Amino acid sequence: MAGATSSSLIWSPWQATLQQSTTTNNRFYLKKGYPFPCHSVYNTFSFKRRFLSSSKFNDDHVVTASSASSKLSLLQTHFSFSGCGCSWIQDNSMVLDSPTSYALLTSKKCPALPSKTVDVSSVSDLFEFICSGPLVDKIGITPDNVGQSIDKWLLYGSQLCRLFQLNELMLTIPQKARLYHYYIPVFVWCQDQIALHTSKFKDGDDVPPLVIGFSAPQGCGKTTLVFALDYLFKTTKMKSATISIDDFYLTAQGQAKLREENSGNALLEYRGNAGSHDLPFSVETIEALTQLTKDGMKMKVPRYDKSAYSGRGDRADATTWPEVEGPLKVILFEGWMLGFKPLPAEAVKAVDPQLETVNKNLEAYYEAWDKYINAWVVIKIKDPSYVYRWRLQAEIAMRQAGKPGMSDDEVNDFVSRYLPAYKAYLPTLYAEGPSGSDLERVLAIDIDEERNPILAT
Repeated sequence: MAGATSSSLIWSPWQATLQQSTTTNNRFYLKKGYPFPCHSVYNTFSFKRRFLSSSKFNDDHVVTASSASSKLSLLQTHFSFSGCGCSWIQDNSMVLDSPTSYALLTSKKCPALPSKTVDVSSVSDLFEFICSGPLVDKIGITPDNVGQSIDKWLLYGSQLCRLFQLNELMLTIPQKARLYHYYIPVFVWCQDQIALHTSKFKDGDDVPPLVIGFSAPQGCGKTTLVFALDYLFKTTKMKSATISIDDFYLTAQGQAKLREENSGNALLEYRGNAGSHDLPFSVETIEALTQLTKDGMKMKVPRYDKSAYSGRGDRADATTWPEVEGPLKVILFEGWMLGFKPLPAEAVKAVDPQLETVNKNLEAYYEAWDKYINAWVVIKIKDPSYVYRWRLQAEIAMRQAGKPGMSDDEVNDFVSRYLPAYKAYLPTLYAEGPSGSDLERVLAIDIDEERNPILAT
């Protein structure tokens, strides 16, 4: 790349903006007086140039537009039957011209967002926008920290724009908030957790990957968050693996047996609740992943096919499982019921008598899942009924696109099988943290009904 000419380079618009900014004593001052270093800014076109290669990652870890498009295509395919919480990925006119959407994002529910339309026009504006986010204090960063690492924020934002095919210079408020108030702060927090984890080992030790659990209700966008984080890890040359509790559902045969053994219990008629997972298989998979500490070590990661058997689902054929290679730095483990703790029988029976069996099954889940998780991201919602709305939105969108989708009644039936668990276990999860967790290593994120992070009330 050293021999590339200036005409062959594609700069991030952010770097171009910063390059043209006024400097004093090699420092760049923002509106509120926060300085941050401007690395070699006097050296023409030398500030963190991003080269856009035609075929692969380059030395600065920027990906091609075609590879980002491919990743997004995979994301859209993956979410085709479940909804992905990606309503913020729309063209600018659809979002900015919507008074309702704009009013919601700038209402008291989202006090961290600016009260005016913000176009991406300067590093100064971006700096202030980042510092206004609801997660800044939670992840322990200060304006000075942001200033010192602003080049990394620019790079991460640029990469995510390529991934989600967004116009970096014309981000809408929802798009800008999703990237700079949500995905990138969580990525920064994850990096800090990895550094803390690694510091506990001596030089020369095999360092197992950090397992970060993401506990969040269905439809809130957790899988899209994990997808974005996994992408950022890969573009920064940190090897990662992603798994979901969905990957550990019982096979179709196992589900049929569970259904037969619990005849009449609607909560165990289909996959989802505690009891419908292959826990020994979970342990085997997680332990194998944590042993990928050296170059050349590989393994296939299981996946679940929700479309099999007319939607009842089955474990995907092993030949279709993705392969991961060590040394892994991090494992991102997501699921709607991660960290749930069993409750006294009378407490769950008061919510729904059918939940008693599920609660008994839950007793085995700590040893199979939660004990392997070193750090947690808990995405919190105010009302479990949000899940119904999110699922309904996804299915309506599916039907409007001419694809198979559940009817409103079917959505109601589907969600009703999960709501008892939410009502029983979420209060304890939110009050006490996940099962067996170190609260110092739990990042709790409150989101609103539009899936945006908000300041906790």
